[in-house]
Amino acid sequence: MDGEKGLVTFESLKRNSVLLGLQDFGEDGLRNIIREGDLDSDGTLNQMEFCLLMFRMSPQLMSGAEKFLDEGFLQDHVKHQ
Repeated sequence: MDGEKGLVTFESLKRNSVLLGLQDFGEDGLRNIIREGDLDSDGTLNQMEFCLLMFRMSPQLMSGAEKFLDEGFLQDHVKHQ
């Protein structure tokens, strides 16, 4: 995160790509990551946009979320039978 702006910029993402496991993405890939997560189209990621993007990019988190949703749907279905 850019400490001065409080936002994730392309430069800050590139600088921290190894820590985030994104070192194999290259510059174009990192730009695409910013574009994909940038919900307000300002060219940067605020904290919420970054968290949402990392959640979507993490298969482990997504499979956990799918399991949680499946269990919730099953419980709801059983209640309404």
